[in-house]
Formats: sequence, C-alpha cells, structure tokens
Amino acid sequence: MPAPLCVVLMPYGRQTLPSGVTVDFDTAYRDTIAPAIIGAGLDPVRAAEDTRQTLEAARSTHDPARVREAAAALGPVETLDAGTLVDLLLSHRAVKDHAAMVDLVGQLPEPIAQTRLVQEQLGFALNRLGRRDEAEAVLQAVIARHGPSGESNGLLGRIHKDRWEAAVQAADSVAAQQWLDKAITTYLQGFEADWRDAYPGINAVTLMEFTTPPDPRRLALLPVVAYAVERRIAAGAPDYWDHATLLELAVLREDEAAAARHLADALAAVREPWEPETTARNLGLIRAARAARGVVQDWLGATEAALRR
Repeated sequence: MPAPLCVVLMPYGRQTLPSGVTVDFDTAYRDTIAPAIIGAGLDPVRAAEDTRQTLEAARSTHDPARVREAAAALGPVETLDAGTLVDLLLSHRAVKDHAAMVDLVGQLPEPIAQTRLVQEQLGFALNRLGRRDEAEAVLQAVIARHGPSGESNGLLGRIHKDRWEAAVQAADSVAAQQWLDKAITTYLQGFEADWRDAYPGINAVTLMEFTTPPDPRRLALLPVVAYAVERRIAAGAPDYWDHATLLELAVLREDEAAAARHLADALAAVREPWEPETTARNLGLIRAARAARGVVQDWLGATEAALRR
C-alpha cells in the first residue's frame, strides 16, 4: 500500500521575503522537510520542475505582464498544486504586481489562503496598494492566531511607519507621534519574538532616531541587532539585506568609515532595483531628521545618492 501523500506548501528556489530575509527553499526542502515527512511515513509532493522553471523565467524579466502570461499558461487556479500557487504568488510579488497578488489570494482554496505565509503576503500587497485598513486587519488577525513574529510584525510595523510618514507630510504632529510610537512598539515585539531576525530590530532602532529627543533605548539595541546580522553572515551566503542592515547600523552609530565599507558590500549584492531604493529611503529619513536637529552630514547624503544611482 503506497504511503499517504503530504503536499508541501512552499515556493521554489531562493526567495526574498518582504522582510528582506532570503530563504533557500530548495535546500530547506531537500535537507530538512522531505526527510522529516518520509520519516513520518508520508510521501512528500511538490510542484513539477517545469512549472518552477516557467515562473522563474517570467520573474527574471521583471515584467508583470510576462508573469501574468505565465500564470495563464499554467491553467485554472483550481487545477494547480499548493506549491505552484505559492510560487505564483511570490512571482507576482517579485515584479511588484500587488493587484495580481490580491486577486490570486481571492481565488485560492480556503485551506491554502488561510495559511500564515499567504495571509502575510496578502497584508503586504494590500499595504502596497494603499489599502492600509484592510492590510492592518489581515496582519493583526495573523498575529492574534499565530503570535508575534519578525515577519508578521515587520509587515504590520511597515503599515504604521507608512502612516507616520503620511502624518509628517500632512504636518499632523499628534498623529505622527502616535503612529511613530505604534510602529516602534510593533517592530520591537517582532524582534523580541525572535532575536535572530534583524529586520524588525533595525526598523525599531531606525525609527527611534526620529523621536524627540532620540529614544535612548536604541543605544542598547544597536549592538544586539548588529550581532544578529553578524551571526547570519557567519552562517554563510549573506545577501543584500545583511549588508544593507550593517550599513544602516553604521549610519545610526555615525561611523562614516564603516558605512563606506558596508555600502560597497551592499551595492555588490543588489539583485532587484527596489532593494537599494528602500535603503536609500531610510537613510534619507535619517538625514532629514538629523538636519532638522542642526546636524548636517555630507557623507550621509553621498551614501544615499550612491544607493539611488
């Protein structure tokens, strides 16, 4: 009698999550997940290799239309396996087709649509579309159901951060302070849930730079976040976000020499244009906050400009 099937809900290849963390899903599946499933007496199943290659080729064009064409060629959503559906969702995200992400989640079978991974991606896409109330509700439900995490809290913190920036631009100082405090708290909860994930940690300490006066807690957190990144790099295969985080930490410490080193490493590791754009945006906020306090740093402006080229 054949072993019962176990359908694995995960993408293929190396994928960068919204938090900036890059995961080698193929290695995780081969070395950890599949052996565990077989050890439990089940037969692991993933999507066909030709399907993976089709989506990977479409993603590599950076053209949303090509990914949509590839999706249409795969056939109706209800005929696709769970692994292919997740890979398709992340393919839309890779080309910034956030509307297609939301549309796809609406077509997914309920058990797949309600997984933590898919709901996190839905919250991410809704926020990028400016549908912040819906995005916040989705991510709060994820955290209520599964507990805080670097990924979920990182995505929710980004919503609060975006609202803070909007309030600053609208010259609404009361709302700006409320959203800033909420963003810092949310990011901190994510970092405290898993000290190994530097993404919510670096966002928390960066936002602490914008309080008046700068939040003194950042001084204690900076070395903890730095250690988390350094341990990840020591484990092998550092990616753009590892170097970008060290760059941002150097800027927060006002260490010009270290910032120059990490800038070079980050630029050498860029995979997608939006990666340095995101870092430049953060550095621009830091530069503006310091300038408002009368601190002008030409080297920081030059660093930001290098990331925008």
